Amino acid sequence: MNLHYKSLPDNTVLSLIAPTASGKTDLACRLYETGRFELISVDSALIYQDMNIGTAKPTDDELVRFPHHLVNIIKPTETYNVATFVADVERLIGDIHARGKIPLLVGGTMMYYMALLDGLSAVPDTDPAIRGQVMAWLSDKGIGELYAYLQTHDPKICQRLKISDTQRITRAVEVHMQTGTPMSAWQATPKVAPCHNPHQYWLTLSVEPERAWLHERIAKRLDIMWEQGLVDEVIYLLQKYPDLTPDMPSMRCVGYRQVLEFLAKINHKAMQVNPAIAEFSDKVRSEMPDEDRLFFDQGVNLDECSPFLVNKSTDSTINLQKQQPNLSQMACQDMKNKALYATRQLAKRQSTWQRSLARLNGSSHDAVIVPFSSIQQVEKQLL
Repeated sequence: MNLHYKSLPDNTVLSLIAPTASGKTDLACRLYETGRFELISVDSALIYQDMNIGTAKPTDDELVRFPHHLVNIIKPTETYNVATFVADVERLIGDIHARGKIPLLVGGTMMYYMALLDGLSAVPDTDPAIRGQVMAWLSDKGIGELYAYLQTHDPKICQRLKISDTQRITRAVEVHMQTGTPMSAWQATPKVAPCHNPHQYWLTLSVEPERAWLHERIAKRLDIMWEQGLVDEVIYLLQKYPDLTPDMPSMRCVGYRQVLEFLAKINHKAMQVNPAIAEFSDKVRSEMPDEDRLFFDQGVNLDECSPFLVNKSTDSTINLQKQQPNLSQMACQDMKNKALYATRQLAKRQSTWQRSLARLNGSSHDAVIVPFSSIQQVEKQLL
């Protein structure tokens, strides 16, 4: 198969799938420079404005040089679901083809790719009024009562959901309250995927790099994020968006969640910005030893943590032993360790999704999926 970019049919929809920190964005930008492509982001974190460091978002200058569709499209307090993403991508594909270019979809949100290549069930869009009722119910009674509601009205969906999965539980409750039909029944309806479009040639390049190499890349990327000021970015978000809550999808993004927990532990004043954030902070602190809470209640200077944000992840243990850190610095290091673990787990889940996508290959003529073990292999084929 000739994959060189000059040989691709004009009706191609090209997808570049790879885990976080694998180098796919750099290759996408090189392809953009050929003049043949427009870039569409397939990343559920890059959609948020002002969330730049923790998402490894291209800089403003880079976005001017290499424009990405579906980046910086909503505030961190807003929501964006898979169905909206699919509708946006279908519209963009038509517009890009009309301009004589090839859409290049690049990102690591595998749920989005599954919707494009495997399809979505006919679950209705969210009714804002119903969503407001469910969120008020969640705030008043807690996730346990919503989960109990689903156990009565949609026991099948409960078999796939943990009680900690707030986002999917609230969505399933919304759907049942709105339609009277369980989410599991909606999901059982036949799927329709954008790649079924007979006028488009969907070509997917799926990269699954070697794990040790990827883990090293992840650690280096996180080191850069800490040095660039991810902690300060989260504080800024809490101050700029006083309605931000821990249950919002933006604050469940890897890295941001761990910083929130850190700020809660050290009793940072930004964690009192609204009742939901304060309640989250209280819950985190309730799990700490009494002596730790008393220490942080005296006030913490974040400058004390600076050396531990600059230190490389691979040197963290040595640095802790040499510098005899206080509780603030230990909390900082704990945040870094948790973020590293969470990002590695994210990459592991992405690889699992990729293998699920690979099983679609050959099941239909609608999409061609080509596996690779490195971005460099893809580069040689395309360029």
